Order: sequence, then C-alpha cells, then structure tokens
Amino acid sequence: MAAFEYQALDTAGRTRKGVVTADTPRAARKELRRQALTPLKVAPTRERADEKTTSGRKIGTGEVVLVTRQLAMLIMSGTPVEEAIGAVGSAAEDAKTRTVLASIRSNVVEGRSLSDALRTEHRSFTPLYRAIISAGEEAGALGLVMDRLADYLERSQAMRRKVTAAMIYPAVLALVALSVIIALMVFVVPRVVEQFDTLGADLPALTTALIAISAFLTEYGLILLGGVVVGVFAFHRAMKTEPVKRRVDGWVLSLPIVGRVARSVAAARFSRTFSTLAVSGAPALDCLAAARETTPNLVLRDAVDETIVAVREGGSLSKAMARTAQFPPLMVHMAASGEASGDLGAMFSKGAEYLESDFETASSVALGLLEPLITVVMGGMVLVIILAIMLPILQLNSSALF
Repeated sequence: MAAFEYQALDTAGRTRKGVVTADTPRAARKELRRQALTPLKVAPTRERADEKTTSGRKIGTGEVVLVTRQLAMLIMSGTPVEEAIGAVGSAAEDAKTRTVLASIRSNVVEGRSLSDALRTEHRSFTPLYRAIISAGEEAGALGLVMDRLADYLERSQAMRRKVTAAMIYPAVLALVALSVIIALMVFVVPRVVEQFDTLGADLPALTTALIAISAFLTEYGLILLGGVVVGVFAFHRAMKTEPVKRRVDGWVLSLPIVGRVARSVAAARFSRTFSTLAVSGAPALDCLAAARETTPNLVLRDAVDETIVAVREGGSLSKAMARTAQFPPLMVHMAASGEASGDLGAMFSKGAEYLESDFETASSVALGLLEPLITVVMGGMVLVIILAIMLPILQLNSSALF
C-alpha cells in the first residue's frame, strides 16, 4: 500500500485535508467516498519507503509522546499494529503527524516491522526510540514496552521543561543587569568624566580604572562584541570534534558541583534507558548499547564502551562498571544487586528514580542560589561604579572644607 494526500469535501461542505493509504489513487478515492468524503484532489505523498531516506518532516517531542501513549493503549488492548497506527494517524490534529504515521503504516502493511518502518522517519524517532521498539517486538510485548517508553519520554520532557522554566528568570535577570552596567559604562561614565577633567585634580585609582574601562568599551565595544560572537561560534564548531569535546566533557565532570549534577543526569538517563529495555527482555549487551546512545558526555560514553567490551568477554556488569571509576557508586551497587537477584531492569529502574530525584533536588538548590548570587554580583558591580563616581566628588568637598 502507498500513502496519498487528499483534499475532499465532507457532508457539510467543509474542506478536509489528510492522508489515506491505498494501493492506487482510484482505491484511495473509493476509500474517501466510503468515509462520506467527496475527493477533490488525491496525490501520492512525497516521502519514499527507502529506509535510508526520510520525508524531511519532523514532528515535535510532545507529539511523539502523545503518539507513543496512544499506540501503547491500542496495542495493549489487542488492536493490530497497522490498525493502531491508522487510528492514531486519523485522529491526529497536526498534518505532519498524519503524514508521518501514514508513511509508517504503509511500510508496516508491506510487511516491515514497526522498528524498521520508523527508520524512514528517523528525524522524528531517535535511534534509542527505535531500539526500544525493536526490543519490544522481539520480546513479544510491544504494547507494554511502548507504555514504558511513553513514561520515559514524558519524564524526560517534564525534566527538560522544569530546568528550562527555572532558568528563564535568572537568565533574564542577568541580561537586564548586564545591560544596565554596560549602559552606565558607555553613556553615563563618559559624561561624568568630562566634569572631572575640568577640575584638574588627581583622581582616585578606582575612578581612573573605571574611566579606562569605560573608554575601552566606548572605543572597542563593537569589536569586543564581534569577538565574543566569533569565539562562541568557533567554540561551537570545535565542540563537534571529538578531541575538544572529550576534554571539555572531562573538565565539566571535574567541577565540584556542576560535575556532580552532570554525572547524575547522565547516570539517570543511562539507568532509565537500561531498565526500559531490560524489563522488556532485551539482553544486557543490547541494553548497554542503547543506553550508550543517551550518554552525550564522551568520557562517560567511553566508560560505557569499556563496560560493553568487558561484558561481551564474559565479565560481570557491576565489576566492569566499577573498574571504569566513572559511574556513580549507586549505579554500581544497583547493578550488583540486579545481578544477584536476576532482575537488572527493576534495580536500574530504582536507581534511575533515585538519581532523577537527586538531580531535581540539586538543580532546585542550585537555581535557588543562582538568583541571589546574580543579584549580589551585579549589585556589587553597580556599587563599584557609583563609588568610583562619588569618590572624586567627596575628595573635592573634603579639600574645599580645609
């Protein structure tokens, strides 16, 4: 079957657009008439079924979560996969989602597995997503695995939203405070300096330094801004190379507080992914390979690679993790307990819950301290500017008294 985009009129005379699957355009029109729609235009969708290509469309993370949850409910209720995809696609409000699901359904109807069909839309469905789906198909528990996958995606999305929302106020506060300080240095201080020049008196060291900084910003401010932009762009490009990213990742992990938080976040994602696959019956090596893809830090990813090699050679998972000295002790302990009990999935799930809770607590404390810290630092800088301006005036008044 192929996917066809259509434009049709319903019984109320309203124009409807969407995607329908059928063998031929004529069959597609027949299907539309069966749905009480009068076809105006029927054309093949532009995406191809080749797994190395994609339609170029990408549905949002929220839509992916919703689609996963709906598919899980339908499949767990006994609905065949292709019918479940068709039902979710027809009910989707977003046109991109309908088209993407229609493409996936046409591949499933042709005999492909769902994980293979998802490859045609790899911009919407990540390798981790496809790996979990594949594990669910092999274990014969696709609905249950998709339900757990939806939980995982919702939890990850909620965590990202929480951090983003918590960072908005400190970022805006820092930007406004920095703008005020730059405005003082570029527009206010030079006007005050003109008054000091007429006095002909020696200025305090603090005032002299402030005048020098103000003159530099006034003269070379745009060049400095351009240099910062170029530096950020160069750093972004350099971070795409493994040697630079590995050094930066190692430096981040060595920081006192930030390193602990970064390690906890990576460990939580690793544990959650591992447990999701392990509970579905996937082998430990497959779980490790999929969890590796959720680890953006190259130092920790190297540790996962070492663990995979050790486990493939017949070694213990917990001992291999401990040997790398990169995983939190809790993860190593959970892995050892899971090996002893024969239930790695449940133990890693408990570890993920603890690490996620630890991250939420640490991030809340850090962000709570960040706001007053920004206020104190920026307030201190404004105070220094005011003192530098006021000191010559006070010095002049003291000289006039004597």
